[in-house]
Amino acid sequence: MKGNKLLIFIITIGVFGILNTEMGVIGLLPSIAEQFNVSIATAGLTVSLFALAIAISGPTMPLLLSGINRKKVMLLVLSVFVVGNIASVFVTNFTFLLIIRIALALFHPVYCSMAFTVAASSVKPEEAPKAVSKVFIGISAGMVAGVPIASFIDSAVSYEMAMAFFAIVNAFVLVATLIFVPSMPVEERQSYDEQLAVLKKSIIWVSIVAVILLNASVFGVYSYIAEYLETVTQMSPNMISLTLFIFGGANIIGNIVAGRVLTNHPIKSIVSFPLLLSIVYILLFFTGEFAVPMVIITFLWGILAGGIMANINQYLISSSAPEAPDFANGLFISACNVGTTVGAAAGGLLISEMGTQYVVLVSILSLILSLVMILLRNYSFSPSKQISKSALVRD
Repeated sequence: MKGNKLLIFIITIGVFGILNTEMGVIGLLPSIAEQFNVSIATAGLTVSLFALAIAISGPTMPLLLSGINRKKVMLLVLSVFVVGNIASVFVTNFTFLLIIRIALALFHPVYCSMAFTVAASSVKPEEAPKAVSKVFIGISAGMVAGVPIASFIDSAVSYEMAMAFFAIVNAFVLVATLIFVPSMPVEERQSYDEQLAVLKKSIIWVSIVAVILLNASVFGVYSYIAEYLETVTQMSPNMISLTLFIFGGANIIGNIVAGRVLTNHPIKSIVSFPLLLSIVYILLFFTGEFAVPMVIITFLWGILAGGIMANINQYLISSSAPEAPDFANGLFISACNVGTTVGAAAGGLLISEMGTQYVVLVSILSLILSLVMILLRNYSFSPSKQISKSALVRD
């Protein structure tokens, strides 16, 4: 038991380091623009191209490395991130920085998908959602803490030290993995054909669409939340920072809550979280102009969004293809990034056409469509339904 807890702790810090590398540069964009003499929009390619590379490599890289000892793969990925982050400190050409970022992004889904698989397999099957939820705390912390930490180091020390921070975190996890994580050979190596066969299942495609819509429902608003709080709620910069911090902290609470309820009531959870988030968005639409209600709503939104972005989405896809866990987790990561891109694009389009206050309509529509897909998934692929189909085939 202690060994399992240490293992989960190390991989949780590991995904924090990986997500920190991905999201932390958001807080460095002004410095990147200045350092390389490019515009802010161009500097933003360090984020957008990273996400695009993850979406592409999500289903492929975990599949290619699925037959190799998991400890060796983790050490490989962490080594790549340490070297890449160190190189990012010294690179003087923006194109080279982008190449480094894209290379790191290609390995991002490998570590994260393997972390979910290792966490789930380290406990009893019924306890898997709870174990995976602990790993998602690392992801939430990377998304929430990465930006302000990197921004603080940048302003207090230097841009180079902020970039070095990413390397330091990954180096720490690399050493911890080397010393404390046991060898984890793949006991039954699956062929690529066996893993790709899950794509023939209708449930996996319904689940992928549901995950894309769920992530779009979160990032349709979250991508523009700072602008929303400034122009619609008319908060001060300090109040906006506090509200975003509340959202991030609530994300971590959402990970823990969702992990527990998924363990006990998985079917009810995957319906209730999107349903409750729909209600929160409706409240946000009508009360977004008022600061106090907005802070309360942001807290509730953070809890539900944290549970959906991580635990609910991962459960939807992993439970659809339990026979190929690494590949399924890669599909999950890819679907989430596609959803993030779709949500941000749709939100931006609606803002340009109707105004910032209406951006929430994108997320409400996404949630309605996702609930349709989830109900279709629950009805069409429920155990009782499958049994009745099998009986019909036998008859």
